[in-house]
Amino acid sequence: MRIELTPSAKDLLADACLRRGMTQVALMSRLTEWFSRQDQLIQGAILGHYPASIEPDVAKLILKKLIENAK
Repeated sequence: MRIELTPSAKDLLADACLRRGMTQVALMSRLTEWFSRQDQLIQGAILGHYPASIEPDVAKLILKKLIENAK
């Protein structure tokens, strides 16, 4: 799999890998696995798919759902 990174994102990824002592492949693999396991609401929020005007409502809905699922 290939990913496209902006120069800034590439630098930030490299810094994160250095701090964690991981390769970029290992870090991206873990992030991809974590992201894929998230609820669709959370994935949408992470990807910025919700309009700014409803972000507070979406955040509250996500928190409410997480609390319900934890019970």
